[in-house]
This record gives sequence, structure tokens and C-alpha cells, in this order.
Amino acid sequence: MDKRFYLTTAIDYVNGAPHLGHAYEKVVADVIARARRSLGQSVFFLTGLDEHGQKVQQAAQDLGRSPQAYCDGLAVQWRSFVEALGLSHDDFVRTTEARHRHIVTLLLERLHASGHFYKSAYRGFYSVKEETFLTEKDRNPDGTWDPQWGVVQELVEENWYFKLGEHQAWLVDHLERHPEFVQPAHRRNEVLGFLRSQKLEDLCISRPASRLSWGIPLPFDPGYVTYVWFDALVNYFSIPAALGDPVALAALGAPAPAGSTLSAWPADLHLIGKDILKFHAVYWPIMLHALGAPLPRTLLVHGWWQKDGAKLSKSTGNVVDPLAIIADWGLDAFRYYVVRELAIGPDGNWTDEGFRVRYNSELANGLGNLLNRAVNMLNKYRAGVVPAASNTLEAAATAATAKARECYLDNDPQGALIAAWELVDRANLFVEETKPFHLAKDPAQAALLDSVLYNLVESCRILAVLVHPVMPGTAGKIFAQLKTCGEPSEWRQSTWGGLGEGHQVGAPIPLFPRKDLAPKPGAK
Repeated sequence: MDKRFYLTTAIDYVNGAPHLGHAYEKVVADVIARARRSLGQSVFFLTGLDEHGQKVQQAAQDLGRSPQAYCDGLAVQWRSFVEALGLSHDDFVRTTEARHRHIVTLLLERLHASGHFYKSAYRGFYSVKEETFLTEKDRNPDGTWDPQWGVVQELVEENWYFKLGEHQAWLVDHLERHPEFVQPAHRRNEVLGFLRSQKLEDLCISRPASRLSWGIPLPFDPGYVTYVWFDALVNYFSIPAALGDPVALAALGAPAPAGSTLSAWPADLHLIGKDILKFHAVYWPIMLHALGAPLPRTLLVHGWWQKDGAKLSKSTGNVVDPLAIIADWGLDAFRYYVVRELAIGPDGNWTDEGFRVRYNSELANGLGNLLNRAVNMLNKYRAGVVPAASNTLEAAATAATAKARECYLDNDPQGALIAAWELVDRANLFVEETKPFHLAKDPAQAALLDSVLYNLVESCRILAVLVHPVMPGTAGKIFAQLKTCGEPSEWRQSTWGGLGEGHQVGAPIPLFPRKDLAPKPGAK
């Protein structure tokens, strides 16, 4: 049983509306998943929802509903959002599901039996908004609390703690020996800087059920529920385990069921935002190390989006509605813009004008115009019949294909698009250089016209394969217009010469109609 390439998004906290940041992370993960499948790898792609915690319990109480009913209603909205983004995920986890709760319970029991937990009294401060304990180090110099923490309460209570601190030296060593564990490199340096400069405090992994009942009960002390982050992080592990993954189950001391067909753990890629780096780069690997489970290979950390140079904020109206943009401009245009505009790592800045420019110049006038001209001229001058093969643009196409492949394997979808557009630009320039509309007027130039037409339609066919992970709908439309056999999702289709002499193409249909008078991209 071959191991699948296993990648995840962070699971989204159900108590909030989907926004541009959620959409970006999911689209990038989907592009990586589709690219890996295209390149012949078996993939397991997981996304989902984080549904426990005090904020959810309080919101449900305020509405007079049970927490489960409240989550069920929001889950419908989130699933609809995922579908609207065109994700090719293999599973969708909700942390309220029995399969997840069961694995979390087994993991807690095993860590408790191994002596990794202890119970202790705590006096200190607690942020309800962030559901985390704070110390004096978190205060501002004037003694106040930063607004990011919301209401801060002083608490005195007993709780269960995970011996996080005793694994600090091990984690530093792991990060030093495995530079690929946290990417980009400056995020890894950020984690190492934190670990080298501060003593790692033990982690409170429980909340008294008297204060918070909406969570997974501790199996060894039912008067407490599991801290929401300790519960949520396990989703990456719980779903493979619940589906019979032998490596995950072995770490829990459980046998794999007969006939199990999933081999996914350890994860190859966790795609996360920079705001949750500490949870994933510190808490999560130590939890797995204590369990005796193999660690994920890479945490890929992306930045945040701004709009017009300012923080996204519902209260100020500075928002980008992905669903409104998709409705007005099309799903593939949205997917293209967020992947092409922002490399994985730095923060990005959404501007409506920037979206409009990329749509018109790169999609409508670039790829769309190339296909339209190629198919239109082939129909006009050769009745849609593909002439004999020619290789004038083969070198450019082969170079673009090799570079795009390298970028996809390096989890760099922006780089793959840049490589693809080198071929788009070269083919469009080729039209200007050869002037096929002039060649068509001279019967003596028939052979040269044949060569030009072949190179244009064959370049379009290959471009469909290169852009498929980002724009699967567009790639399918290109293949449909060319009436090409096979699927653009198969990377082997990117080899030059796939269109045979005598092949009949279809009629030209615009891929990206110009939208000079369209609504602003972010408008509702």
C-alpha cells in the first residue's frame, strides 16, 4: 500500500464568517493537491471545521440553541463555501464528529498513561476571546491588556497540564536538523528564536466542565473538557487514524483494521497562516513526539491579505467577498488572482484595480486571446483541421513545462503560473512575428501558415495542462475547444506533439470575456 501525499489546511473556527484569508488558504492547498495528482501522486487532502470552545458555547447560549445545533447550522454555510471554491478535498472533518472524538480520547488516554500530564492549581489571567491563559509578560508596559485579548479575567482553578517544557531541547534540535519542517525559512528562524530565548511553559490542556461544557471530556477526569487547541490540532491525525491508517493507529497502540487501504500519516504538508505558527510548530510536534508518532514533513506558512493597504475589517467595511467576486468574474479568475498575486510567505494586498488589470491583461488578453486567435484562425484558414506537426515553439513549451513542474513540486504555485505565462507571452508574440493573417493571403506561404497554426494550437493544448491545477474549469474548456483526447489533469499530456495531423478542433468560444464595465471585483 503506497503512502499518499497528505496535505491539510488549518481547520476553520466555525464561529465566524468565511473571508478572503480562508479562501486563499483553501485554494492554494487545492492547487497543490491537483498538481500532485496531475504529476502522478496519490493524494489525500483534508480540510474542515473546529467546533468546540467557549466562544461557540457562548454564542449558542445567546441564541437559545444547543451548541451542536448551532454548529450544524454554520457547518452548512462553510461546506457551501468550500464547494464554491471548487476544492478537490478527499475528506471534511468536523471536530464534533464521533470519529474525531474517539481518536482524541485514545490519544489523551495514551499520553496520560505515559505520564505526560499532571494536575495543578492555577492563578492567573484568561482571555475568553482567544481561549488562552496569559501571564504578566503579555501585559502592556502600563499594565493594560492589548485589545487582541478582548476581556481578560483573573482565574483561580485546578487544571491538567501537558509537560511541554521537557521537550524544548528536542524540538530545537529537530528544527535545526530539519530545515524543511517550517517554511519559509524566516518563519523557522522565528520559531527557533522564540525557543532559544524563552523557557517553554507547560501547556494547560483542560477547562473545568463547570465553566466550559462544550468540548471533549478528559477520559481520565470527566470533570474537565479538552482545551480547544489540543483537540483541534489532533484533527490532522484523527482522520487518517479513523480511516484505518496503520502508522497513526500504531502510535495509539491500536491495530489497523483488516482491509484498510489508507496510508497517509505522517502528513507531508500542513498549510497554515502565520498567526497560528506557534500552535503548529511548538505544541503539535511535541504532542506527536510524546505520543511516539512520526512528525509531519513541512509546515508551509502563508501571510495575511490586506485590502488597499489596510487590514481587512468587517467593522470598517474594508472587506473582500470571495463569493461575490466568483459570482461576477468566475471561479477561475478568482483562483488565478489570489495564486498569481501572492507568493506563499509574505503578506498580500488586494486591490480591485489590480484584480481588474490581471483579469484583462493576463486572462482575457493573454491566455484567452491566444486560444481565441489560434482556434479562430485554424477554423478560418484550415476548416478547423490540424496541419502537420511543427516544432518552432517546442523549446519554449518544454522549458515552461519543466519550470512549472519544478514549481508545483516545490509547492510554489505562483512560480508555476509565471512559467506558464512565459509560454502565453511567447505564443502571442509569435503571432505578431509571423502575421498568419498576412500569410493566409499568399498561397505560396501555405506551408509556413500550417506551421504557425500548429504551433499556436499545440501551445494552447499544453497550456491547459500547465494551468489546470489553478484553473481546472478553464483547462477543461481549452481541451473541449480543441476536442483533445485525454484530460488536462494528466501531466503527461504536456509533451509536445499531442495534436495529430488531421485532428478536427471545435469552434472558438471566449474563455475570459473582457469586463471593462463590470462591477468592482470586491463589490457586493
